[in-house]
Amino acid sequence: MNTTVSKDGTTIAYDQRGSSISAGGPALVLVDGALCSRAQGPMPELAELLADRFTVYNYDRRGRGDSGDAGEYAVEREIEDLAAIIEAAGGSAYVYGTSSGAALVLHALAAGLPIEKAVVFEAPFVVDSSRKQIPRTWVADLQALEAGPAIKYFMTKGIGLPGFVVSMMTLMPAWRQMKAVAHTLPYDAQLLGGNCFGDPLDGTQWAAIDVPVQVVSGAKSPAWMKTSMRALAAAVPGAGHTEVPGQNHMIKAAAITPVITAAFDR
Repeated sequence: MNTTVSKDGTTIAYDQRGSSISAGGPALVLVDGALCSRAQGPMPELAELLADRFTVYNYDRRGRGDSGDAGEYAVEREIEDLAAIIEAAGGSAYVYGTSSGAALVLHALAAGLPIEKAVVFEAPFVVDSSRKQIPRTWVADLQALEAGPAIKYFMTKGIGLPGFVVSMMTLMPAWRQMKAVAHTLPYDAQLLGGNCFGDPLDGTQWAAIDVPVQVVSGAKSPAWMKTSMRALAAAVPGAGHTEVPGQNHMIKAAAITPVITAAFDR
């Protein structure tokens, strides 16, 4: 484990693996979604698959794993955390973000962080009325709930899973790990901002992005998600769009690896 310090003094933990920068392996930072950390979720396996081509930085977003936190959350602090990781990676990097981590990457791009290219997978935006709408009070609702109820609320109201599926999840070993980071769910909700309530995307929020961005969705993801990713690709200047066959929001590391490699080799 390595650490760096964000602008507000918060310690951010990360792992580094793969070819060294001095040997020419480009730096690639992985940005997790909700309820994940550098030790749990999709990133550890993905980092291993990418390590023969890149110097991979897999970090704990603030409030998770071995990273610290601050008293009051702001999206700007998470942008600064990512900036600190990029600085530790040599001052510029490719970046891949998944789910709410993809939303964070978009914020970072718009803020002008030294990101050379980015791949974003299924930022959970909702831009139409084809699914049950997320309550506009969900940030405050999540802040008011204890860990277990917050996860259930997030899974049902936010993701849209049936209640019985979430009840089954409470019996799985991963439930305890998710509870340990459940206090960060309001952070993920704030990263989505007003992009998750069924309104058309406001493209002006990404007008400043001037680096290559590849927007990715799964062919088996629900229609509302695929619609939102097509809208995102249209809103981000010059962005491309890829749909991965046979995959949904829980995309397999082996399926996204060639997409990431192809995007960053262009």
